Amino acid sequence: MSLHFELVTPEKLLRSEDVYMVVVPGTEGDFGVLEGHAPVMSTIRDGSLAIYTAEKADPELLPIQGGFAEVSATGLTVLAEQAG
Repeated sequence: MSLHFELVTPEKLLRSEDVYMVVVPGTEGDFGVLEGHAPVMSTIRDGSLAIYTAEKADPELLPIQGGFAEVSATGLTVLAEQAG
C-alpha cells in the first residue's frame, strides 16, 4: 500500500515519491491521507507536513507555509507557497 505524494512550490517540484501516509495542516484542522483517500481539496495553514514512509515509521516533519492540498485518484499533491 502506498500513496503517491508530490510537494510543489512556485519555484520547483521538491518531492515526488511513494509514501505510506502524509498528515497535512489544513485550515480546518490536520488531516491524514492514505492510499485510496476520497478526493478532496483543502487550503493549508502554516505548519508542518508529517511524512510517514512506512506504517510504523517515525514521521519526517517538513515545514510549509500556505497553499493548497489536493487528493485525487493519482495521490496527494501539496502546492505550498514555501517549504523547507
